Amino acid sequence: MDVNLTKNEPSPSLNPKTANRDRFELELEFVQALANPFYLHSLAQQNILEQPAFVNFLQYLLYFKEKDYARFIHYPHALHHLELLQHPQFRSQMKKDEFLREYLHQKQFDHWRTW
Repeated sequence: MDVNLTKNEPSPSLNPKTANRDRFELELEFVQALANPFYLHSLAQQNILEQPAFVNFLQYLLYFKEKDYARFIHYPHALHHLELLQHPQFRSQMKKDEFLREYLHQKQFDHWRTW
């Protein structure tokens, strides 16, 4: 699966404000999906986490850690996983290690159970 991140051009019929909102909502939805360790493992298994354009996209998404944007995040683990994905070693481990996936899942469960 080839992830093409350069085609984020707004539709000609959308005004810039609507296009920006649509892009923000799309990026927010993606960042929140990163809270799911099984989704991370799937991305790793498909070699998506190794693509330089995707790694750059993950780095770009760090803006969600800023206060003005973090307030939109419903799943706080998404930001933690986004931070972990900045490290090549973590991306590599996600691909080959189902234990890591299960470990992340258990940590999430424990957090929500005791929160």
